[in-house]
Amino acid sequence: MKILVLGAGVVGTTTAWYLARAGHQVAVVDRQPQAGMETSFANGGQISVSHAEPWANPHVFARLRQWLGRPDAPLLWRWRADPAQLAWGLRFLAECRPGATRRNIAAIVALALYSRSQLGQLRAELGLQYDQLTRGILHIYTNRQEFAAARVAARTMRAYGVERESVDVDACLEIEPALSDARHLLVGGDYTRADESGDAHRFTQALAERASGAGVVFRHGLVIDKLAPGGRQLAGVVARGESGKSSGGELLTADAYVVALGSYSPLLLKPLGIRIPVYPAKGYSLTLPLAPESRAPSVSLTDDERRLVFSRLGDRLRVAGTAEFNGYNLDLDELRCQALLQRVYQLFPHLKSAGPAQFWCGLRPSTPSNRPLIGRSRYANLWLNTGHGTLGWTLACGSAAALADLIDGRRPVPEFPFLGC
Repeated sequence: MKILVLGAGVVGTTTAWYLARAGHQVAVVDRQPQAGMETSFANGGQISVSHAEPWANPHVFARLRQWLGRPDAPLLWRWRADPAQLAWGLRFLAECRPGATRRNIAAIVALALYSRSQLGQLRAELGLQYDQLTRGILHIYTNRQEFAAARVAARTMRAYGVERESVDVDACLEIEPALSDARHLLVGGDYTRADESGDAHRFTQALAERASGAGVVFRHGLVIDKLAPGGRQLAGVVARGESGKSSGGELLTADAYVVALGSYSPLLLKPLGIRIPVYPAKGYSLTLPLAPESRAPSVSLTDDERRLVFSRLGDRLRVAGTAEFNGYNLDLDELRCQALLQRVYQLFPHLKSAGPAQFWCGLRPSTPSNRPLIGRSRYANLWLNTGHGTLGWTLACGSAAALADLIDGRRPVPEFPFLGC
C-alpha cells in the first residue's frame, strides 16, 4: 500500500520505518525542515519502562494539594477558557480510581516492555548511535513518605514483569557515585537495570536517514491544513508550503494515512468529528555541556520528588520534566527554568559545565490515562499513533511495530487496548 505518515517526530519516523520494512510505499509529511525537531528535540532521554505508573493515580490528590499555588510545581494547571482543557481534567480525575490505575499500568507496561525490546533489536540491526547508555535507571527519593509509597509501586511493577528493585542509600551511591555529595538528601531509591537512556533527537534523525535510504520519502516544510473526507474513507490531506508562502494547497493522496502529530493531532481530527482525549502538557528541559573533569552522573536518574529526569548524553547532561497545562503556549517560564538548574546543583554541587545551560520546552501529547491512542479511526483508511505523553521515546518503537501489524491485519504482540480491536 501507499501510506502517508503525518508527523516526523520519534513516533512518526519509527512508524514510517516499520511500515516500510513491512513492504509498504511510505511518505512522511512534516512542517519542520528536519525530523525530530519538536517534542522529540530535547526530551528527558529515558527509555523508562519503570516509569509506567500514570500521573493519574489515587496518590495524586495529596500531591496536588502540596503543589497548589506553587508556580514551580511539578504539575502546574493554568486555567484557561478552554472546554478541551476542562474535559481533559475531568477525565483525568476519573482515571485516578484504583481499578483504572491498575488497568492503565498493565497496558502501559506491556507496550513499554515490547517497545524496549524492539528498540534493542533495531539498534543492533542498523548499528544506530545516539549517545545511548544501557546502565539502567535509578529512581531517587528525598521524602520518606514518597519512598514508602514507591516500595508499593515497585512491587506492583514487578508483578507486571518490570524488574524494579528497591534499594537503600548505600546502594544508590554504588549505582551512581556522582550522588555522593547529595547523600544527606537521599532516603532510598528504586533501580531498574534493564532500562536505558539516549538522545531521542539523534535517534530520530539517524533512523530518518536510514528510512530515506530504504525508500521512505520525507517531505519537510509542508504545513498540514486539513484532512479531506471522502465518504467512509479519507480522500487525502491538504498541505501547503511552510508559513503559507505558497498559495492554495496541495492534495496529498494515499491508500492509508497515519496521524502521528502529537499534541496537534486533536486539532487536525476535530473537523472530521473525531474527538480524542489528547491535551498538550508543556515539559521543560535544560542541556548542560560538561567539562571533562565534571562530576556528573552516568546512570540515568529520576528525581521522584521534583518529577525530573537526568540523562547523560555523551558530553552533555539533559535534565527534563514537570508538566504545565497551558494550552499550546510554548513560552519559557524563567522561574521553572531556574528551578531545573537549581535542582541540578543541589544534587551535584561539584558539577562543572563547559558552557551555559540551554533551556527548551515542548508539548507532550497527554491522555488522561497516559495510554497512547494506537489503531484505526472511524474512517477505514485513517490510523492514529498519538497521545504518548511523557513516554513517547519509551513507547515509540513498540507503538510503530504494533501499528504496522494492525495495518497489515495482524494482532500485535503486546496486550494493549488498541483502537478498533
